[in-house]
Amino acid sequence: MTDEDKDHIELIKKSARSVLKDDIKHLHLIPSVAIKLLNVTNDDNARIEDLSLIIETEPVLAAKILNQVNSAAYALPNRITSIKRAVNILGFSTVRQLALNLLFYNKLTQRNSKQSFDLLFFWQHCLYVASLSKRIAVALKYPEPDLVYTGGLLHDIGKVVMENYGRVTYSDFINSTSKSLHSTIEEERRFFGITHAEIGHVFCLEWQLPASIMAIVAYHHDQPTETSPYAKFGTEIAIVSFANYIAWIQGIGSASHDVPPPTLQSAVLETIDIDQLDLDTLLQQVDQDMQSTREFYGIHLPCLATLRATLIKKAINLSQISAGKLFAADSDYTSSKKPSSSLTAPHHSLNPEDFIPRTLEAIQEEFSFDRTIMFTIDPKRRCLIASYWWPKLTLPAKLQPFEIGINGISGALLKSLREKKAVIINSKIERNNPLIQRLKITEFIAIPVFHHNHLFGVLYADNSLSKKPMTPQLLREIMPIAYELGVAMFNAKQYDQEKKHAQVDHLTQLFNKRIVNNFLAEIFQEDESKLANIAIGFIDIDRFKLFNDTCGHQAGDDALKIVADILRGLTRPGDLIGRYGGEEFLFVLKNTDEAGAHGYAERIRSEVERRGKIMSQRFHGHALTVSIGVSMYSRHYVHYNDMIEAADQAMYRAKNEGRNRIVLLSSAVMSDKK
Repeated sequence: MTDEDKDHIELIKKSARSVLKDDIKHLHLIPSVAIKLLNVTNDDNARIEDLSLIIETEPVLAAKILNQVNSAAYALPNRITSIKRAVNILGFSTVRQLALNLLFYNKLTQRNSKQSFDLLFFWQHCLYVASLSKRIAVALKYPEPDLVYTGGLLHDIGKVVMENYGRVTYSDFINSTSKSLHSTIEEERRFFGITHAEIGHVFCLEWQLPASIMAIVAYHHDQPTETSPYAKFGTEIAIVSFANYIAWIQGIGSASHDVPPPTLQSAVLETIDIDQLDLDTLLQQVDQDMQSTREFYGIHLPCLATLRATLIKKAINLSQISAGKLFAADSDYTSSKKPSSSLTAPHHSLNPEDFIPRTLEAIQEEFSFDRTIMFTIDPKRRCLIASYWWPKLTLPAKLQPFEIGINGISGALLKSLREKKAVIINSKIERNNPLIQRLKITEFIAIPVFHHNHLFGVLYADNSLSKKPMTPQLLREIMPIAYELGVAMFNAKQYDQEKKHAQVDHLTQLFNKRIVNNFLAEIFQEDESKLANIAIGFIDIDRFKLFNDTCGHQAGDDALKIVADILRGLTRPGDLIGRYGGEEFLFVLKNTDEAGAHGYAERIRSEVERRGKIMSQRFHGHALTVSIGVSMYSRHYVHYNDMIEAADQAMYRAKNEGRNRIVLLSSAVMSDKK
């Protein structure tokens, strides 16, 4: 282990000590397991196999048994990673006593319904990941499937540690971030200053679990560096990471709140060849494993909405991470004849609403097709959408909206998307093709539109009226046009991203000062009747300098992001929020009155205060609060800057009066001043 690795471990240990109340000695059992354990340990006829099955399905028990069997008391020559083997080595009496000790500590026979961290939901996730990890290991002929089963069972143990020993619990974290747009890992680091994977790593070190298990727990969200002592466990980490990803995209996460799924690291797909896996069979096997667990405990686990293998493969195929692996190079498109200038001229625009319809029109005229359609991909809804078409009457109202679910795509069209090849699809060969069925045609061509391995959509054309046959020569001539269209769509996307980047504050992802001012400038061009119900509010984080000076600039950044998330969650569509500079935010409310503006400001103030109390330990005891000044529109405000200045003055009044409060300047007050 290098000095850098040692320093990293010491750093996460230090971070763990700051967020945990005590040394990690005991953890709560899953309630259903506690009841079953009580019954088995009180049954004189119980067998070691019965006890072994319970331990194999309970992360806390599994960790305790591994800790015991690998302790100095047994002095075994090799570290034990298989739960079954550990139970056999320890024997019924020892295992039973360890289990009873844990049960006595927990005194737990029913769930605590007040906690947001649902142990039953968490347990289902761990079981699913463990079972799928083992099934994948067997399919890949990995020599130690029991090891990855154990790693899968324990991979999220850090969340249980946080819930049991956190100065601020994992339930508090869930309550505070349930509406966040950020990933769980990002939010954990912002909220606790450390992630559940790092806490889990500290737990494994303290309980002296095998290095292979430590590697999985610590790095299932991010592969270790080449110099890390855990780098040699890359295969084990990749298997559990892949199983974890599949569980999440099926809604089987370790917490019931709706958060983005984890990112599938490119190293995972470089380690695991998914083409070797019969995912359909694997998923059916895991379903059976989960059903057996339900029957063993006599309980109903949360809903297990299993997706079929094709859905998972599409999710992977369409991700940017795997695109480079599953699609070939751009050369097939660029090697064809270059399109004429009349076909590529529309691409000089950066507005898809302009260049895509014009391109479809040009293609239809150049090749005398009856109709052309551009299907774009909606990755969130997982479907192809007919977004543009030519002629305009190609898709009558009865066919709109025209959408094709990605999980319904198969055959030649699916192969076309994977191999980036233009194809002719005929009803004689693929009668059940969804496009043939919906459009009632006998033949069409489909050309993937992409650039830099990013798939943007599918270019479609048919001769439904003229019945002229499609020829391979047509495909060769249209392919370079589709390539140019992909370049244009890529450029448009880049331009749009740069435009948004110029409008958005990179840290908080709220609008920046320039956009706020532009928004207000447009509003103040309206007549006075539309301005009458406008409110502007200035929000300033109290004693913000203390966060940077005593907790570090990362804590200051986290405080800004927390306030931004709260503003985002409490603001109506049509109103505007932005970061105005430093620790200051500004909101603009339309169609409101004094009571509405004050109520909105109070919801912000109270939610920031509530979140600040929860995160007090994270900020070394500093209270996270805000002072808010609000100005209501008055005809005496000649320019929007006058109204901003009034809100700013009201905010400073709030600070001078004690902070963590609201001062509202009504239009009547301003009229009196004049």
